[in-house]
Amino acid sequence: MPRRKVFDLAWPLILSNITVPLLGLVDTAVVGHLPDSRYLGGVTLGATLFSFLYWGFGFLRMGTTGLTAQAHGRGEVDAMLRLLGQGLMLALVIGLALVALHPPVIALGLSLLDGSAAVTAQAELYARWRIFSAPAVLANYVLIGWFLGRGNSRVTLLLMVINNSINIVLDLLFVVGLGMTVDGVALASVMADYCTLVVGIALAMGVWRRWSWRPVAGVFRDLGGYRRLLSVNLALFIRTLCLLFAFAFFHAQGADMGDTTLAANAVLLQFVLLASYALDGFAHATESLVGQRIGANDEAGFRAVVWAASQWSLLAAGLASVSFWLAGDALVAVLTDLPAVRTMAGVYLPWVIAMPLLAAASYLLDGIFIGATRTRAMRDTMVLAVLGFYLPVWWLTQPLGNHGLWLAFVAFTLARSLLLGGLFHRAWSQRRWFAPAGHPAG
Repeated sequence: MPRRKVFDLAWPLILSNITVPLLGLVDTAVVGHLPDSRYLGGVTLGATLFSFLYWGFGFLRMGTTGLTAQAHGRGEVDAMLRLLGQGLMLALVIGLALVALHPPVIALGLSLLDGSAAVTAQAELYARWRIFSAPAVLANYVLIGWFLGRGNSRVTLLLMVINNSINIVLDLLFVVGLGMTVDGVALASVMADYCTLVVGIALAMGVWRRWSWRPVAGVFRDLGGYRRLLSVNLALFIRTLCLLFAFAFFHAQGADMGDTTLAANAVLLQFVLLASYALDGFAHATESLVGQRIGANDEAGFRAVVWAASQWSLLAAGLASVSFWLAGDALVAVLTDLPAVRTMAGVYLPWVIAMPLLAAASYLLDGIFIGATRTRAMRDTMVLAVLGFYLPVWWLTQPLGNHGLWLAFVAFTLARSLLLGGLFHRAWSQRRWFAPAGHPAG
């Protein structure tokens, strides 16, 4: 049953998403008990910088998933091994480049985040350590994408649990046990990332062993494979930059309206993050299953997967919206005890109650287009959603203040859904989802 396949693939991804904020809570708790608040500010600022930096290279996970899933659907073991090798090579090159260029990258990033001098100094100390995790983080993206493309989402959960568990233990050891500060938190993350990479490589080697150590041909010589990988990933990179801009712009405009508005928006965006755990889980499952069906040239299976994933996504979005409606005020109270922030968050709560239902299609369509490796369409619609909807709506609704900002954000979300949805429907009705080979990113 397609519904069962989608759920079986999605639930480990949802759980792995939930482990992410757990680490943030532990980091905050450990550093928050140090005698000076600048340490907590430094870790927060530094972690924010690397969240944006590494998120920008998330295309390594997405591109690997779609291409691997299609090779898996075709039963091409050689292609899957070659994709893993080429993806890891690309991650290594980018990761080493980030390490080599880290002084200006860190300086630029921290200047944009605009913290106080004391907090920025601690964030710089954190960043000087954390940047050395870049090759491991990016390689882990490739490994997770490769296993997901093969339909093994439980590896994703395992790697996330290992990473966060090691990170938490080392946090306590370095900061509480050895008396380190922000450098201890950063070093814990670096070591956890490399330990996770070792486990991921070992798991991949286990798969290779089950394939009787099949020779990996063309990892270095197959320039066409690199061109295809870069074509898919470059479009995803531009798309991700647009998404990062949308969130950064939202934060910046909220900050211009005052500290209370900025804080209220930050609290409400946690609602959006919570809903994304489930919606992303089903979207990632869709990437794998859609790619496999396209690789196998199974149009009936493709349609069944899309229909099943649509049902799960709508159910998850509905449950999230109802939960926010019934318990939104209570959740705001959990996230902040500042009366002014609570009051303001309550005013804008209806926007995030509606958001899961409005955003569900955009998550699902992203999964479908990634699985089909039609990443140029994702890039073009994202650029249009930002330039043609988000910014114009914000400009026109500035007299509405923060309501106008939320309206612009919702318009951006709906535009993503409608633009990608239009392309999806046209290809669906004309039965053009199974494009000829050689047009993977169309």
